[in-house]
Amino acid sequence: MCQRDVLLADADSDTRILRLTREEEKKLLAHIDNIASYDELNKLAERLNSQLGVVLRITPSNNEVRSARGLSIVLAERPGLCRKTRQAVPTAIRRCLDRHPEIIYAILDAHDLLGPN
Repeated sequence: MCQRDVLLADADSDTRILRLTREEEKKLLAHIDNIASYDELNKLAERLNSQLGVVLRITPSNNEVRSARGLSIVLAERPGLCRKTRQAVPTAIRRCLDRHPEIIYAILDAHDLLGPN
């Protein structure tokens, strides 16, 4: 029995994730590539949560953050969310952050890493 069938069989399960088809995933990745500000990234995270029930967490690592590689970007695991999607979204976000390092600084600032001591 596949995850889709399990989600549909359980009356209490959240089936919003089933809206993310292959075509919708391509649109999502294209949208991520066009993000140009921290506010847009936050709106994306909110929409992922409200429309699909998926939680996106972007946090600085415990070590130095010199690039997007120093950030932890995770889509929370949930039934129905494909492993490939859980890898593709963070990869697309890292590409976006590499093109827009000001977003990385905003993330660090939001976590008080650039604030006054």
